[in-house]
Amino acid sequence: DVYKRQVQANHEFNLAWLAECQRLLKPNGTMFVSGTHHVIYSLGFAMQQLDFKVLNDISWFKVNPPPNLSCRYFTHACETIIWAAKGQKSRYTFNYKQMKEMNGNKQMKSLWSIMSPRKKEKLQGKPPTQKPMELLERIVLAASDEGHSILDPFNGSGTTGLAAARHGRRYVGFDLSEEYLDLTERRYEAMFQPSLV
Repeated sequence: DVYKRQVQANHEFNLAWLAECQRLLKPNGTMFVSGTHHVIYSLGFAMQQLDFKVLNDISWFKVNPPPNLSCRYFTHACETIIWAAKGQKSRYTFNYKQMKEMNGNKQMKSLWSIMSPRKKEKLQGKPPTQKPMELLERIVLAASDEGHSILDPFNGSGTTGLAAARHGRRYVGFDLSEEYLDLTERRYEAMFQPSLV
């Protein structure tokens, strides 16, 4: 039926783009992939099929989720983030000590309570799936060091790139939407060259 064909097509797309990311990853590189229940199971299965080494599944608890307008489901207050290394033998970066310090000198858990982007993060535009800077900064700091390169195949509003730039990492982001790439530029200028805005 149509639904099953759509599910299969989505899974094949996920396999294709994850395989390309895996090809580009350095031997000890890792990636973080986020998604709601609509896609995360396909992403996790595709990563297993491609022999990524799944390191953690992180639950991002959105402290201030938008309401469920249909009133037919629980409010979607969590998003899953899969952290995986390129392969089973990857010697990946994990800045454990820094994560512990950021968490009041206690081991950081895989449940992260972080607010959705606030109005000040959306001053340059309001893409629907924008992630909060706090979330992307934590990811960047956890799994990379200064000078490392970060790739985001779905740039969106550029939060990953802004977090990377803020912490001395190099960044490459792709997006099919010129509108989102323009938004990324405006956000970058507002953050790093406020006199130009």
